[in-house]
Amino acid sequence: MFFKLTGEQSLNQERYRAFAQKVVKPLGEMMDENEKMDEGLLVALKKEGFLGIPFAEKYGGVGGTYLDYCLAVEELSKCDGSTGVTISVHTSLCCSCIDSFGTEDQKEKFLRPLVNGTSYGCFGLTEPNAGSDAAGQQTEAVYDESTDEYVINGSKIFTTNAEFADYCVVFAMTNKELGTKGISAFIVDLHTNGVKISPNIRRMGIRAASNCEVFYENVRVPAANRLSDEGNGFKIAMKALDGGRIGIAAQAVGLAQGALDIALAYVKERKQFGRPIAAFQTTQFKLAQMQTEIDAARLLVYRAATSKDDGEVYGPQAAMAKLKASAVANDVAREAVQLMGGYGYCREYQGERFLRDAKITEIYEGTSEVMKMVISGAMKVK
Repeated sequence: MFFKLTGEQSLNQERYRAFAQKVVKPLGEMMDENEKMDEGLLVALKKEGFLGIPFAEKYGGVGGTYLDYCLAVEELSKCDGSTGVTISVHTSLCCSCIDSFGTEDQKEKFLRPLVNGTSYGCFGLTEPNAGSDAAGQQTEAVYDESTDEYVINGSKIFTTNAEFADYCVVFAMTNKELGTKGISAFIVDLHTNGVKISPNIRRMGIRAASNCEVFYENVRVPAANRLSDEGNGFKIAMKALDGGRIGIAAQAVGLAQGALDIALAYVKERKQFGRPIAAFQTTQFKLAQMQTEIDAARLLVYRAATSKDDGEVYGPQAAMAKLKASAVANDVAREAVQLMGGYGYCREYQGERFLRDAKITEIYEGTSEVMKMVISGAMKVK
């Protein structure tokens, strides 16, 4: 186990940080107010290689590690949680499914444009009545032998990136009688006839991220777009979510550090009783505890990412990283607002934005309760 980034990783981290501070940070407040990602930022993220960090160069990716990708998500999220999750869903969920389970033809046709800066991707698993119970899928895919196509009918909710994505990895029942073994995965071009995307769902946090309900009405998808064999969809989804949890944990660490950085700058300037708030030991102790918790969460993220890079079993490590980091993000953001007092509650100071953004990290890619199920299951508690 390592506790220090390599020279190359440190250089990458500095590059990600410089981009986030220069490009993302000035847009964060405006995007939150408008509840929409800035189109120029989406273009810049493509241009700077953020869409293909952990994927092989032969498919158009950067050829970096999963840890590199987590460093990027953390730095982006320090400035804006919506930007962090946009890259996380594209990378951890959509692209990873194709990279891990796609054929060479599928990688050339779909993965290449997704990771070389041409297209964005999304992930269609959650349904209005199937959240933590992913096995409760109602969307169906019926094979049409006459055309060698599947006809998909159903809907998916909370589909991040749907508003501007080109491709979506969609999960649908191909045999309801088999339960989870009857779920299959498909790469769907969102420009296909029958795909309808709702307006952005209004939310408490990560308001700039595209998050929509997607309806599939007699959507015809070539059989060649099916990922792996029929019935392997649940396995594909669970593997993707394992990796996705590391990305969300990195987002949570970034949000926590971003909130702390805002509070730290504030308490150094704000004076009460004749001296800066930072001069009071009570404040210093709070700041020390907050930074310690962030660093502990960060190390769990690095461990999980490294386990994935090394080809080890990483599901439990990913769950622990997400469980801890999401709790830390909420605790630190709440304490940051408290340290800033009334100003922390005002939008102008942006502490409240980090608090609103942090909450979702305890919910998506598996709730904290589901993380505890994964962790205790690995412990063979029963």
